[in-house]
Amino acid sequence: MSCLLPLICCALMIVSFVLTLVICFQITMKTTTYGLFRLCKIHHAFPSSIDLMHGFSLGSITTYGTIIPQSPSVEIGKEFTATCVLYTAAKATAEDIYWKLKNVTVPKEQYTKINDSAVSVTITITNETANWLLCEKKGSPLNRNQVIHGILLTKGYPPEKPVNLSCMAVQSGQKISSNVTCTWQPGTRDEILKTTYTLFGSLIVSNKSSKAHRSSGYIDFGTFPSFMQLAMWVEVENKLGKVRSDILDIYAADLVKTNPPSDVNILSENNFSRTLLVSWKHPIHVTYVTLKYNIRFCTVGSGDWTEVPPNDTESYKESFRLQYLKPDTEYVVQVRCIHHMGYGYWSDWSANSTARTPEDKPTSKPDLWRVIIPSQVKSERRVQVMCKDPVESNGRIQGYSIKIQDGNWETVAVNDSDLDSRSQERKIIPLYQIPWSDKRRGLIELKAWNSVGESPQASLVIPKLTQEPPSVEWLSWFTQQGRLWVKWQPPNVTATGEPYRSEVTEYILEWVSVSDGAMDWQRERRHTRTAAIKGNLQKFNRYNISVYPMYSGWTGKPLTIAAFLEQGAPLEGPSVKVRRTGKNDAELEWMEIPLDKQRGFITNYTIFFITGGKEHSIVVSTDTYSYTVKRMASNSKYVVRVMASTVQGSTNSSDLSFNTLMYAPGQIEAIVVAVCISFLFSVVLTMLFCIYKMDSIKKKIWPPVPDPSNSTIAKWSPDFTSKADIPKESALGDVSIVEVDVFDRKSLCEEDKAGLPLKKDKYLSEEHSSGIGGSSCLSSPHQSVSDSDEGGDEGQTTASTVQYSSVVASCGYKGQTPCPLPQSGSSQTPSFTRSESTQPLLDSEEHPEGPESQRYLRNPYFGRLPGGNNGDSGDLEDLNQMEMKKQGLALRRFCPLEEDFQQTTPTEEGQSPDGQPGPDPSYMPQLSGYRPQC
Repeated sequence: MSCLLPLICCALMIVSFVLTLVICFQITMKTTTYGLFRLCKIHHAFPSSIDLMHGFSLGSITTYGTIIPQSPSVEIGKEFTATCVLYTAAKATAEDIYWKLKNVTVPKEQYTKINDSAVSVTITITNETANWLLCEKKGSPLNRNQVIHGILLTKGYPPEKPVNLSCMAVQSGQKISSNVTCTWQPGTRDEILKTTYTLFGSLIVSNKSSKAHRSSGYIDFGTFPSFMQLAMWVEVENKLGKVRSDILDIYAADLVKTNPPSDVNILSENNFSRTLLVSWKHPIHVTYVTLKYNIRFCTVGSGDWTEVPPNDTESYKESFRLQYLKPDTEYVVQVRCIHHMGYGYWSDWSANSTARTPEDKPTSKPDLWRVIIPSQVKSERRVQVMCKDPVESNGRIQGYSIKIQDGNWETVAVNDSDLDSRSQERKIIPLYQIPWSDKRRGLIELKAWNSVGESPQASLVIPKLTQEPPSVEWLSWFTQQGRLWVKWQPPNVTATGEPYRSEVTEYILEWVSVSDGAMDWQRERRHTRTAAIKGNLQKFNRYNISVYPMYSGWTGKPLTIAAFLEQGAPLEGPSVKVRRTGKNDAELEWMEIPLDKQRGFITNYTIFFITGGKEHSIVVSTDTYSYTVKRMASNSKYVVRVMASTVQGSTNSSDLSFNTLMYAPGQIEAIVVAVCISFLFSVVLTMLFCIYKMDSIKKKIWPPVPDPSNSTIAKWSPDFTSKADIPKESALGDVSIVEVDVFDRKSLCEEDKAGLPLKKDKYLSEEHSSGIGGSSCLSSPHQSVSDSDEGGDEGQTTASTVQYSSVVASCGYKGQTPCPLPQSGSSQTPSFTRSESTQPLLDSEEHPEGPESQRYLRNPYFGRLPGGNNGDSGDLEDLNQMEMKKQGLALRRFCPLEEDFQQTTPTEEGQSPDGQPGPDPSYMPQLSGYRPQC
């Protein structure tokens, strides 16, 4: 049993394999175009869902219809019609069919119903038309639409006809090649479809063809068909059609192109300075092709070829002599050939062959010129004589012979002259620089010589400064095709008796580079009015161009103009500086840009100034190099720059910052002067006012201090001394307090000080002070009690205190009735009063009213003593005694003060305390100052 199990498994595998093969075969046999389309559509991942399960079984695939034609190639721009035919299995009619281009449904208007089972559609093919055209059947609401069939559209264009067909047979070795190569111009449209090209060649005896490229091909005839007629054409074919070019009927000789001549040589002969002998060899034997030749030549480096006339080289020859060449000039020669009858094609030019013609003596004059250099010597010029080699020097110039006026010929050797036919530019050779007087006229003659001989003689006349012929009328310039042109008007001259001829023979154009001073000149014919500068001019470089009219060797006055071959923006901007700043303006100054950096004519300058983020500009002319900008804000910062402009661009200078002034120049000085003048004027007015109001001002500032001698206290006694007895104020100092004992004439006040306590308060000070000169006790040469209580007022000290009163005793004064003595046993002692008031007396005191006032005259006792208030008690005593002796008066007793310093009740004027009238009235009682008197 174990052996049978593997056999059974193998048998089952074999049966399964056989069944699989049978099913695959049935599927393969029954697969239709629809089934293949279905597989292709699934492979290409069409977005629409196609339900092919209806009628599909494991062993077969059911088809529902087809489209005619199958996968066609269609032409872009043309209409295309396709027909969808339904099969019975489709179970649909023509009404159920609709067409789609990929996912876009074709409108019903483009459908055509052929019968119940066939519908056609017509569409226009464009580049945007989809490649897939589908025929579909409408499905039921429960089923999706079904694809009946689909075709792939291959779009493209039919082939275009080739044009300009030409063919050629080239030389191969010593004979003509059997391959005939043709070229043509294909169509201009893109070849979307695959296209083939075929080249055909037809002879009388046979036809040849070969596949070709798009624009060229060849046919191998085996042997070149010499002396035979050929027909050549091209056919182009693709799926949309086939087209053929025009047939080229050509004689075989017309197809031939030989190699160029070989071994080209040039021979220079010493005795023939203007000829060269050219030789060559035939490229092919005459039995194949009989040839004729063509020769061309040019100087080395020029590229300007000159061809020998064809008639001179028509014959079958191998050499030719070139004539009328320039001596001592190197030439390049080339040769080519063609069929002697003109058939076929010219061969390529041979390789270059060069040779130099022999030298000959110069045949033209040297180009003589001069430059006038200003001299520091008065009435004298310096003449720089220079020249260029003759145009036809015919060899290397070895030196010059020069003669000035009637002098001898002098030789100037030249070792660095490099003029030959290879050079188009001639070096300027300086010869002499000689001083020349303004009043001198001279002739300069010059000849050049080489190894063969001398050149013709050139002459130049340098006239007197006052005899220079006139210049041209006007001069202008312009640029054209990269060259600088000069145009001028001839001078207006008539026949005169001047030594020079009045007719202009030629013109000399001279140009000088401003940047490096290099100069050159050229000559123009007498009838020329416009000429191009032939020198090597540089772009953006300034040149001074002068035109000199020449009068048979006499040099006329020049007319000069500045010009540029090409202009550009300046290389740098102007150099700007602030020359002056003001309050509302600023003067800017800039330097002219150096000429070699201008690169053109300056058309204008533009000044830009910026402040507060705002930019302003001012345009000025080219001849302006300083400008005052006005209407500027004072005490403000400005940033300025200057832009120089040409016709081709502009360049800015660097920015420059500055500040305007707060005050205009001189404004501060004016303000200071005005203030000083105003101050002086005020001082003068103040002084005048002070002088005018001196008394009032004096009273305000320094109040008047009354003279105690003029006080009414001096009028208390009717018996006073005369004014003449009053000592001078200067003889006495300030009156101090004098203390006198009424009994023994000793210091009574000293004893009072011991027995009379003082109450140091302000009230006491006021009670003991008098503002009108009254007497008071407790007088002291020191500060008053009030002064001590006030804390020692700095403004009012003892030294500045004015003492009004003198010493008075309690025993009466000036005839006044003394008060009764105190009772016995009383402890009260006599005292004195004083006044320390600095105030002026009251008007009632200065001028008492009533008749009694007339009797109070000035009292001489109130004069000042020298020494002020600094005397001791002894001096005070002596003073009191002296005063009493002088007056001869008896002391009278006054009422003593109460111990508590209470004021006494004033009585009626002229009465005693007992009511009886007294002999003399006492002083009026007061609130403060004077103490009550009896």
